[in-house]
Amino acid sequence: QVQLVESGGASVQAGGSLRLSCATSDDTIRSYCMAWFRQAPGKERERVATITRHGETVYADSVKGRFTLSKDGAANTLVLQVINAKPEDTAMYYCAARATRWCSSSPRDYNYWGQGTQVTVSS
Repeated sequence: QVQLVESGGASVQAGGSLRLSCATSDDTIRSYCMAWFRQAPGKERERVATITRHGETVYADSVKGRFTLSKDGAANTLVLQVINAKPEDTAMYYCAARATRWCSSSPRDYNYWGQGTQVTVSS
């Protein structure tokens, strides 16, 4: 059973920084495609960033240059580093995983989800 546990959500001022973490097992972090999605009230869930088991990353255009996705293999943790946060980044952020070699931008393609962590950016 794949477990994903997010943490790190917070309320910050615009321009601030955040570090979101997703704790999981060593098998998941090494073998699965992993991703962060976000969902704001009244909006659809959208892909923020994905990382393949080989470490190849893809970012949504809206977060390029501000978000960095990485794996901490020693801690079995997926990390999303956020700098220069903007009010439009406000959302519930979800960690997701799928047991395939390649990643997808669609939330429908992910089998496993965490409970979410809230990010609020005020102007």
